Formats: sequence, structure tokens, C-alpha cells
Amino acid sequence: MSRAGNCYDNAVIESFFGTFKQEWAHQHQWSGRADARPATHDDIEVFYNRQRLYSALGYKTPAEADSDVAC
Repeated sequence: MSRAGNCYDNAVIESFFGTFKQEWAHQHQWSGRADARPATHDDIEVFYNRQRLYSALGYKTPAEADSDVAC
């Protein structure tokens, strides 16, 4: 952790939540938190971490970028 009040402390998670809300969360309606929780978990684990293309990785998925490093 950096010094108190450093604006960069939350930049990564703020970026994640901004992207997540824009790409997925605002496009769905749930009847309650119990319905939203598993759907959100599945989207993060299946799509966001395994299938989504990332510009920082040369527009590859994390799995593709990992396989490039291993070779």
C-alpha cells in the first residue's frame, strides 16, 4: 500500500468495475441479490478471465497470453 490519499491505490479495481458495469452488469436485470451473485461470478470466471480480449495483452485472452509465455 502506498501513502494515505494516493489516488492510484484503487485505479485497477475502479477500472475493472467500470468496464464490468459498462459491458455486462447494466445489460441485465435480476429479481434480487441471490439471482445476481451466481450470474456475476460465472461471468467474471468464464468470460472476463478466460474469453475477453485485452488490449494490454495484444488483443489476446489471458489463456492465449499465458500459452505464448510458456512456449
